[in-house]
Amino acid sequence: MNNPYEVLGVSPNASDEEVKKAYRELAKKYHPDNYTNSPLADVAEEKMKEVNEAYDQINNMRQKGKGTGSQSTGGYSSYNAQNSKFYSVRIYIQRNMINEAENILNSTPQNERDAEWHFLMGMCAYRRGFNEQANTYFNTACNMDPNNAEYRTAVNNMNTQRAYNYGGYTTNPNTNSTACSVCDICSAIMCADCLCSCCRSC
Repeated sequence: MNNPYEVLGVSPNASDEEVKKAYRELAKKYHPDNYTNSPLADVAEEKMKEVNEAYDQINNMRQKGKGTGSQSTGGYSSYNAQNSKFYSVRIYIQRNMINEAENILNSTPQNERDAEWHFLMGMCAYRRGFNEQANTYFNTACNMDPNNAEYRTAVNNMNTQRAYNYGGYTTNPNTNSTACSVCDICSAIMCADCLCSCCRSC
């Protein structure tokens, strides 16, 4: 499915009311009653289905983003991503739309590049496989906001992964690099912790 925000014609930063308003306008536009005996009836029906799916998907993502309590793998209270000024970036990373996430982050003025900005840049780098760069961003985020459990967990899990990667426990014959199944587990835990209670909707 296409980006649900693009389907409704709204920004990922749009408020719930703005999303609802956009949905109602499109639902009114493509309502079947408007296309009775029209050759465009099938097209309108498909468009209406797409609009409904996009609206449902956005609502589901936002409801999951509101979760609180110890829902993350790390056991600490999950981060309320919807309160983040980089909420749209988190959604893009969640959907593995790294280019879109980086475009927003790179356009952020220098004076607004706070701890969360560095953390999310680290997530983008991690998703691209640039672990050293990701580790640098995670450490910067943690140094800027040392009390943030999300950033600390990212740093700790990255350090754990690095310890296994360079510890020589196991050798991968295909890459001549150290590897072990625990690394994969750590990576999975890191992604789960760093993206908090957000779940992939696609």
